[in-house]
Amino acid sequence: MPIADFQMIEAWKEVLRLSRLEAGQTVTILTSVNTHPQNLSTAKIAAQSMGAIVCQIDLPPVNGEKALSRDALAYLGETPLTGNKAAIAALEASDLVLDLMTLLFSPEQIEILKTGTKILLAVEPPEVLARILPTEGDKTRVLKAKARIEAARTMRATSAAGTDVTFKIGDFPAIAEYGFVDEPGRWDHWPSGFTFTFPNEGESNGTIVIDRGDILIPQKSYVQDPIILTIENGFATKIEGGVDAALLREYMATFNDPEAYAMSHIGWGLQPRAKWSTLGLYDREATIAMDARAYEGNFLFSLGPNNEAGGSRTTACHMDIPLRNCTVELDGTPVVIDGRVVEDAA
Repeated sequence: MPIADFQMIEAWKEVLRLSRLEAGQTVTILTSVNTHPQNLSTAKIAAQSMGAIVCQIDLPPVNGEKALSRDALAYLGETPLTGNKAAIAALEASDLVLDLMTLLFSPEQIEILKTGTKILLAVEPPEVLARILPTEGDKTRVLKAKARIEAARTMRATSAAGTDVTFKIGDFPAIAEYGFVDEPGRWDHWPSGFTFTFPNEGESNGTIVIDRGDILIPQKSYVQDPIILTIENGFATKIEGGVDAALLREYMATFNDPEAYAMSHIGWGLQPRAKWSTLGLYDREATIAMDARAYEGNFLFSLGPNNEAGGSRTTACHMDIPLRNCTVELDGTPVVIDGRVVEDAA
């Protein structure tokens, strides 16, 4: 069902309140051709109603001729900000940037954050934003899980489907996404609700089975037949299975980049208002599948870049793959058991 403008304005005001927006601060809204018009119009009204100085920067799209999908995360690296000194300067001079375009995994975003500017990404449909409105409770729960990752040196994921993979961790920071930006230089994504880190480079080994019903992103499809990944020294060296495996192999091969097969972020979902089943109710181009990434109890792993955490990989290919029914352990202690979060570890 659609969301009324009044509801979206109230939702934006709550997120901006949680993000500690103050009267007189500058809010810059970053947009492009795919920006949802209701997200934009209600964000403007909400920010202005709170006394902010609001401006909008609209930039042309890039990479359309290279990507095989219209998804904003299907081809990373160069963004509409690349080489655009005027736009970058405006964003660096802002207190808060509302990214309704998608700058994720870009060097420009990293540099803007270093100036103390806060960036909040919000590109899902309005009804998804309203349903997964962040709370202080989300922050508390996600930060507790983040602390568990920070104290650990190994993460292991297993499943009845055959997943058994171990990651050495600790070289990269743990990251918490809870849906608002309440500190200078913070980036977050509304909606979200999960924690993750990046494994030490070259120190992931085992087998990952993407089972029936697990989700491939950016394909935004439910797997019909199991895909078996062999992980050796931090890379997926084999992708085996039926048609789904063949489609994944061909898609990743189009990037012609060995680093596309490297292990990227690993973690688990903590958002009870996000649902595994929601993706099947949307057109693929209407969503970037944050329900799938954040639903409570998933094991979310990815392949591709690690530059968001300070690593050197900037490959254009990025696969996010949330798995159901996994057990996740930190240094041998379970934090998720068969897809259910262990509450005293949450």
